[in-house]
Amino acid sequence: MKKLTSSEFRQMFLDFFKDHGHMIMPSASLIPQDDPTLLWINSGVATMKKYFDGSVVPKNHRITSSQKSIRTNDIENVGKTARHQTFFEMLGNFSVGDYFRDEAIPWAWEFLTSPKWLGLPKEKLYCTVYPKDVDSQRVWEKAGMPADHIVKLEDNFWDIGEGPCGPDTEIFYDRGQENNDVAEDDPENFPGGENARYLEIWNIVFSQYNHLPNGKYVDQPHKNIDTGMGLERVLSILQDAPTNFETDLFLPIIHATEEMTDGKKYGENKEDTTAFKIIADHVRAVSFAIADGALPSNSGRGYVLRRLIRRADLNGQRLGIKGAFLYKLVPVVGKIMQSHYPEVMDQRGFIENVIQNEEERFQATLDTGLTLLDDLIDKAKKSDDKTISGKDAFKMFDTYGFPYELTFESAQDAGLKVDKKGFDAEMQAQKERARKARGDLQSMGRQDVTLMNIKDKSVFERDTYEEPHAKLLDIVVDDKLVDKADGEHATLVFDKTPFNDQNLHFVDLILPMEKGKEYILKIDKERREGLRHSHSATHLLHAALRQVLGEHTHQAGSLVDPDYLRFDFTAMEPMTPREIKSVEELVNQKIWEAIDVKTTITTPEEGEKMGALALFDGKYGDKVRVVQMGDFSSEFCGGTHCDNTNQIGIFKITSESAVGAGMRRIEAVTSKKAYEYLANRSGLLDDIQTEVKTTKPDNIIDKIDSLESDLHDSQKQVEALTKQINQAKAGQIFDDVKQAGDLTVIATIADVNGMNDLRELADNWKSGNKSDVLVLAAENDGKANMIISLNQKALDKGLKAGDLIKKAAPIFGGGGGGRPNMAQAGGKKPEGLNDAIKAVIEEISKN
Repeated sequence: MKKLTSSEFRQMFLDFFKDHGHMIMPSASLIPQDDPTLLWINSGVATMKKYFDGSVVPKNHRITSSQKSIRTNDIENVGKTARHQTFFEMLGNFSVGDYFRDEAIPWAWEFLTSPKWLGLPKEKLYCTVYPKDVDSQRVWEKAGMPADHIVKLEDNFWDIGEGPCGPDTEIFYDRGQENNDVAEDDPENFPGGENARYLEIWNIVFSQYNHLPNGKYVDQPHKNIDTGMGLERVLSILQDAPTNFETDLFLPIIHATEEMTDGKKYGENKEDTTAFKIIADHVRAVSFAIADGALPSNSGRGYVLRRLIRRADLNGQRLGIKGAFLYKLVPVVGKIMQSHYPEVMDQRGFIENVIQNEEERFQATLDTGLTLLDDLIDKAKKSDDKTISGKDAFKMFDTYGFPYELTFESAQDAGLKVDKKGFDAEMQAQKERARKARGDLQSMGRQDVTLMNIKDKSVFERDTYEEPHAKLLDIVVDDKLVDKADGEHATLVFDKTPFNDQNLHFVDLILPMEKGKEYILKIDKERREGLRHSHSATHLLHAALRQVLGEHTHQAGSLVDPDYLRFDFTAMEPMTPREIKSVEELVNQKIWEAIDVKTTITTPEEGEKMGALALFDGKYGDKVRVVQMGDFSSEFCGGTHCDNTNQIGIFKITSESAVGAGMRRIEAVTSKKAYEYLANRSGLLDDIQTEVKTTKPDNIIDKIDSLESDLHDSQKQVEALTKQINQAKAGQIFDDVKQAGDLTVIATIADVNGMNDLRELADNWKSGNKSDVLVLAAENDGKANMIISLNQKALDKGLKAGDLIKKAAPIFGGGGGGRPNMAQAGGKKPEGLNDAIKAVIEEISKN
């Protein structure tokens, strides 16, 4: 048996089938394309559907691949078993109506046993077959599999209902009874049974029948081969690893995680080992998912990512890791997989930012949430039904961002249950409150029946500011058609309108109106012009961003307002000042080039041939409007625009900021508003020049630098004086030593300015050997701070500063943590500091 790295093994598999005439298919994105039945790509064959159903004819009917996959249906088992993973690779070879079992089985045997390839011991290999599939048994024996290593199982028939199906054969490797989790005489101790001895490594499906709607099975005209080999499973054999997690795919991640802990090691105890495995698995999954375009959110794939990141962070907390840490493991994942999957290293910065942002959002509530969860678990343990209520579980979700599954898993680990029905009821109640809060939006919905019965339609007169002869065709008041209306809310339909494509006009009447009469419809020209400027500038901005940042940049949302525009776009990093300046200059250059804005009504297909960007899938009808600005910008758009880019006048970016993981926002102004913005900035510059007393604007920066230098010197003097004051206070504080059991304690509320001063006092305490324990607190601006420090004698007694601070912090409305010898916390209830100090001293006295 060869000792191979993961990269060597993966490449060997692909090379083997390439030598046998297969086309190597690159791994597809984890995000399914045109397949609404899948949340994630979860197998190699999932990417081959178009070939097997005949909708696409492959260039080569023999295909092989190593496909990255995600499955999260049993996420709670990850880390607790030897093989469960959310992210994994599936090696496969596929035949689309080409070869069948007479080739597939011998090739599998050759790859597994030939010294040229894996060279696995033949006596260690077993297979299972469908009892009626005598052909597979015959081919296996001919290939070299001993007859007594072939097991007949009724389960060996792949069938998911209507559609292609057929018998399959599974290949197992015997890891020996010493690796088993059942007794040697256990009825499950056989290849295909529920045991850890016989490890399934390869499944070959002979898709030869078609399952008809009436339940009958008929031969398929083209017989196919679909196989799947778990890369991680076979690698554990090649690297003699007890589980998948001791292979070179996971161990570097685990070792990097160990370095972030306070000395914890993989394999020392069951709980820590499980935590290490969960972190290693989850960071692989989220790194690849984000690289393929998924982002954390509250639904769908985004919710899965959010859950994985938070689950990993909770397990990091259990290992004593403080703060965001998962993002630091991304380059470790990238380096392991780089030979075949360069995308993680290529997008390392973006992936790290997305994960770090998500972690920091979660960390902001993690300490408080964990404390609350511990309280809920203690409360449930004392209850008769040993159940966390649905209301409490929902509070964990709604207030602290803990997905239900995380609360459920923590409860399960503690031997408790969670009231899922109660949780669902609370979630539904929140949705009902949100619906009620929308108020008028619901009343608009009640008008649909009347409005849908209106047959009259308006003609939209584009580029017209006033229609002096608009005939009123219909009036709707309180969901009823009326002939007259006065002083009411009403919906009006005119025969022609300059307002918009919609034939409805929602109005508050101040004078009576009558059906059949003509009225003047007049647009607010200044507002419309502002919208035109902003909208056309938005198109120029989008094109400029793609030119400066790259074509991977896409619009994620926008707002066109008469006074400003807002544009959301995908981006891995914040824009640099130079990039912002380049985009701004490019947009203005196109404005000054006076490019005609051309609009064309055509089909979506013709629009795409014209090079127009289609921004949102499914948004467009049979006819679309393509807006072109020379060869610089071309987009599908139904909105109002300038006739020429020079009408925009001037364009100025006012801000660039983050709006979420992987998404940035630009706000900008045009025309008159841009002039006003620049004029205000010029006035501000004049005020600064006066304030810093310079004669020329060019000297302002030098003057500010000089003032900052003076300020820095003053701050250093203040810090030196503060240090002297604190040293004087330390002398008074450290003289008051109390006894708590066998230990000496200094514990008091110090008259200092917060946590920085407390840390300085703690440093003085360490160097002076004043007592065994230091408990210092401070109140500043209505906030409470506490620091606890222990010497070696206190540590030898079994005390931990982190445990003591967790006991004290809730008393003054806070949370915190730290190392065994030092911990700190902040809170919102300084009035509780005295009681918190007493509680710490009582806890120390118990030891």
